[in-house]
Amino acid sequence: MITRRDLLTVSAASVALSAVGLVPQGNTQPLPKTVHILTGFTPGLLDALARLIAGQMKDYSETIVVETRPGAGGRVAVEAVKTADPDGSVMLIAPLGFMMLYPHVYKTLRYEPRDFTPVSTVASTPTLLTVGPRVPDDVRTLADFVGWCRANPKHATYGTTGVGTTLHFLGALLGRTAGFDYLHVPYQGNASIQDLLKGEIASAIMPIGSSLGLVRSGDLRALAATGPRRSSFLPSVPTVAEAGYPSLEDLTWYGFFVPMKTPAAMVERLNSAIQAALRTQEVKSGIMKLGVEVDAISMGDFARLIASESERWKAIVQATDFTPTN
Repeated sequence: MITRRDLLTVSAASVALSAVGLVPQGNTQPLPKTVHILTGFTPGLLDALARLIAGQMKDYSETIVVETRPGAGGRVAVEAVKTADPDGSVMLIAPLGFMMLYPHVYKTLRYEPRDFTPVSTVASTPTLLTVGPRVPDDVRTLADFVGWCRANPKHATYGTTGVGTTLHFLGALLGRTAGFDYLHVPYQGNASIQDLLKGEIASAIMPIGSSLGLVRSGDLRALAATGPRRSSFLPSVPTVAEAGYPSLEDLTWYGFFVPMKTPAAMVERLNSAIQAALRTQEVKSGIMKLGVEVDAISMGDFARLIASESERWKAIVQATDFTPTN
């Protein structure tokens, strides 16, 4: 996984992902009176993030409307922003997987990463591998779990939010790296948690906020988190690197994008407005309550992050022999 140090050493050619230059070209375009922030899913983490940040961006626009446009795994909203007027009035808030993973898992994707300008990351979260009552109580570490899966191949299952997601591929990578057959069971949203609690599946791989309360209550056991350091939410849970599987290190990032031809000066002003919102105590505390952490990097580093992670996920997808879908 790319680190902040890595971001500074990635080849300048990677920045070509961003089709708009990051140097302001004058500041003459008026700010939009109404702004629409689109999300690709039903109300949940993304629209909550958008509303928190929008509430502190009144200097950018008089009215900011957050719209959920679910469909096609979030692609409906992405395509709508792609064709929107590039005047700073329409934005997308999305997981970075839309840009760095989807091009490798869909045959007929109707957009490309270069159709957008990355504006700002806003938050990130590690993924958590948790186990439920199907797994014996004495399985307390990732090494224990790998051993149990090898000894119980019929029960070595993991649930995620769907096929072709980073969560899906993290499980596939674990099985491949550790040398056991790890059966993927896809669900809609966080529905895997109920089957995990009932013992229908052995484990689940999901963002940390999805199972945080159940881990703290003892209903589920967290074996490892994928972040580069231990999560402040669950400091007793080791990282995958500490558990012996550094190749699984990963963060789920969330960020804002605008259409490709949005003027650079407008992108800069939007970035400044988002960064200012992220510095407010209201947004900081609100984001923490959502089970994610404020994580903002520069626009240049944002573009480099997408380019680097796109190459990484391309290799992972190919290594798992995944067949791209329509």
